[in-house]
Amino acid sequence: MNTIEAIILNFEEIRRRSIKVWESIPTEKLDWRPDAEALSIKEMVRHVLDSEHYYHLALVQGGSLASYDSPYDSREFTTVGEELAAAAPYREQFLATVKAYSPEDLTNIQIDRSDVGYVRSLGDMLMRIAYHEAVHTGQLLDYMRTAGIPRPRVWD
Repeated sequence: MNTIEAIILNFEEIRRRSIKVWESIPTEKLDWRPDAEALSIKEMVRHVLDSEHYYHLALVQGGSLASYDSPYDSREFTTVGEELAAAAPYREQFLATVKAYSPEDLTNIQIDRSDVGYVRSLGDMLMRIAYHEAVHTGQLLDYMRTAGIPRPRVWD
């Protein structure tokens, strides 16, 4: 397994576990939030999917986007399954882009997000993207505990 294959495996495993969590949340609990300022469960799922699309475009561009029109803004959130179906083409494009990189690209390509405080190598940025989703999955597990929703086993 080369470095790119390991990165893809990491993205796939994180998403597999996220989906396991997302699909275990009862539909009637999707609007639950721990407090008035927090994202609701469905807002967090959408945030993860939308952020991956944004990050993909930022990778292609080499840095932060001057403007971003989210393909999710015009969509009503109905079910986790429908969100995943809508996100599938963006996910496929993102993974195809990552698969096209060479191991050398991970060090040689710089992603300029100085507008938010950093410029990082492609490899570092890919790890940040994966970490973003993993952190939100952990947050949702905490939401589930607080809301009394049974939590799935993600450490299989």
